[in-house]
Amino acid sequence: MTVELKPIRTEADHQWALAEVERLWGARSGTSDEDRLDILATSIEVYEAEHFPIDPHDPIEAIRFRMDQQGLTRKDLEPMIGTRTRVAEVLNRKRGLSIDMIRRPHDEPGIPAEILIRPSRVAARS
Repeated sequence: MTVELKPIRTEADHQWALAEVERLWGARSGTSDEDRLDILATSIEVYEAEHFPIDPHDPIEAIRFRMDQQGLTRKDLEPMIGTRTRVAEVLNRKRGLSIDMIRRPHDEPGIPAEILIRPSRVAARS
């Protein structure tokens, strides 16, 4: 028995669609099951984008993440960002990234420029 497809509007619809995708996973190419799987996957993507949006990346968090990934220290950031004080100001959100500061972390550790140009969250004031 095949249930008619309809837009995903509720969490119950979403859960049903996820279960149906799991059931249809691996459908043979060119079959109605594959078509159904494609339609459901697209519907799920639209529903999740609206109801579970992913926060855009924060540039400082991206720098910290890349530091962790590559085992970089604050000292390693000095050629990219500036003096020890400047690195501390940037990582502590006391100073924003300049264009040159954006170019270097993009070029050297490979942080996407579209993340670095985003405004960073402001440090909490005491």
